[in-house]
Amino acid sequence: MIITSLKNEKVKYWYNLRNKKFRDQERRFLIEGDHLINEARKQNLVIETISIVDKNADYFVTKEIMEKISEQKSISYNAAVVRFIKEDSITGNVLILDGVQDPGNLGTIIRSCIAFGVSNIILSDNSVDLYNSKVVRATEGMIFNINVLRRNLIEFIPIVKNLGYKIVGTDVKNGINIKDINKENIAIVMGSEGQGLSNEVKNMCDNFVYIKMDNACESLNVGVATSILLYEVYNG
Repeated sequence: MIITSLKNEKVKYWYNLRNKKFRDQERRFLIEGDHLINEARKQNLVIETISIVDKNADYFVTKEIMEKISEQKSISYNAAVVRFIKEDSITGNVLILDGVQDPGNLGTIIRSCIAFGVSNIILSDNSVDLYNSKVVRATEGMIFNINVLRRNLIEFIPIVKNLGYKIVGTDVKNGINIKDINKENIAIVMGSEGQGLSNEVKNMCDNFVYIKMDNACESLNVGVATSILLYEVYNG
């Protein structure tokens, strides 16, 4: 179908997918670019395709329409509406994120999870939206290859413990070197960029670790720190 009017109902629908509340209601989100679309296709999540160059797409649109629905400074030629990713049961390695706010950090963390063999992320209710367009782009398509559960951590961490996992937080003062920890059946929990772990979550941890580094550096970006910890635990 060819669409040329910015007032078309489909265009309004695609534009509204920029809003989290609307995304959650529809359980759909918009992705841009061939790589993301191809990764979504592998998981059979693509509902409809939109293009300014491909007349075989479900909707062939004008550049002005793509500019309206896009959240990128430089638009892609192709976009697609895809389904929310279905949650699965927890098996394998687990990462818990407590209040991570920056979309780029979450995207980086998701890519590192795939790289280092973590198949589940438990995302706290107060973390950035998984389907934020900046998160999705930062994952480079890896968002479609991991099981992400958004939960109230205070209620859900006991469930993770009942599955046999030890909850391991990060604490420079009271932790042990990550290289020295027993790495069997542990779930690493990482805190927010500004505050670290909340006191409630910290009190639920079974152990704490730290990354050894030069004293001149007080802390690491949460995306970097998480990547290092995952590498040490699952590939070290």
